[in-house]
Amino acid sequence: MDVSDVKPLADRIRAEVAKAIVGQGDTLDLLLIALFSGGHILLEGPPGTAKTLLAQCFASSLGLEFGRIQFTPDLMPGDIIGTNLFNFQTSTFTVSKGPIFCEVLLADEINRTPPKTQAALLEAMQERTVTLDGKSHRMSDRFTVIATQNPIEQQGTYPLPEAQLDRFLFKHVLQYPTEAEELAIVTNHGTRTGMATPAMLGVSAVVERETVTAAIEAVSQARLAEPIAAYVVALVRATRTTPDISNGASPRSAAMLAIASRARAALDGRDYVIPDDVKALALPALRHRVLLSPAAEIDGRRVDEVLSALVEATPVPR
Repeated sequence: MDVSDVKPLADRIRAEVAKAIVGQGDTLDLLLIALFSGGHILLEGPPGTAKTLLAQCFASSLGLEFGRIQFTPDLMPGDIIGTNLFNFQTSTFTVSKGPIFCEVLLADEINRTPPKTQAALLEAMQERTVTLDGKSHRMSDRFTVIATQNPIEQQGTYPLPEAQLDRFLFKHVLQYPTEAEELAIVTNHGTRTGMATPAMLGVSAVVERETVTAAIEAVSQARLAEPIAAYVVALVRATRTTPDISNGASPRSAAMLAIASRARAALDGRDYVIPDDVKALALPALRHRVLLSPAAEIDGRRVDEVLSALVEATPVPR
C-alpha cells in the first residue's frame, strides 16, 4: 500500500461509522490518526456523548477484534491481563488470557480504578506485549487502547499516573453536539432506551485486518522535512521554558507528534507533512503531558489556552 491509498481507506471508514454516529468527525479523525500511528487515545467527556458506541463502531468498521473493560475500584491487574490457572486433572498450569488480548480495547472510565490496576496496561500500550508469570505474550500490531473518563464526577476516581498519560498519543475532549446534531440523534436513536449494537445500526467491516496493517506501514513513508521536524522540536521544547508550565512535554511526545503528523498528512491525501498538520494536532498531543504552574492556575488560565499561545508564538517554517 502507498501513502495515497490511505485517504480512500479512511473515507470508507468514516462513511461506515457515520451510519451510527452523528457528528464527532474530529473525534473519528483522531481515532484514525491514532490507529495509523500505532498510538492510543484518551477520550474525556460527559456521559451520553457516544464514547462507547463510537469505539464499538470504529472497531466494527475495521473488522478488528473488540474488547471492553469496565474499570471499577475493585478491579485487579489479573482481571485485565489474565492469570495462570492450575488444572487439577492434568496437574499443570494453563494460561487464561484477560480481555486485554484484543485489537481495539475500550478502557471505559479508566480513572475509576486504582493506579496499580491502571498500570497493568502500561506494558501492553508501550511494547504490545503482556508478561504473565515471567513469560511474554505478543499482542497484535494493531492493538489500540481507547480509554474514556468522565470529567464531571471526581468522587471515587484516581488520576492517571503521568507515566501512563505519556503513553497516550492523544487526549481529546468531547463536546456536546450542536442543536442540529442533537435533533438528528433524537430522530435516529429515540426509538429505544438501550444502546444498539453496531450490527443493528448497519455498521460492518469495510476493510480487512491486513489492510489496516499495510496502512500503518504506509503512513511512515510520508516525508517529514527537516524544517518541519525542527518545528515539532521547537514546539515541544517551548513547553519547558514558558513560566506558565511547571512540567513540560517529554521527548517521547515530540516523536509521537511527528508520526501523528505523518498520519494526518496521509489522511489528507498528501505524502508530505506541512506545518498545519503539526498545529492541528498540538493540543490533543500535548494537553495531557504538561502541568500548569501555580501562578497560571491562580490566574485561572487553562492548559489549552497556554498551549494555543505557544503554538501561535512558535515560528512556523516556510
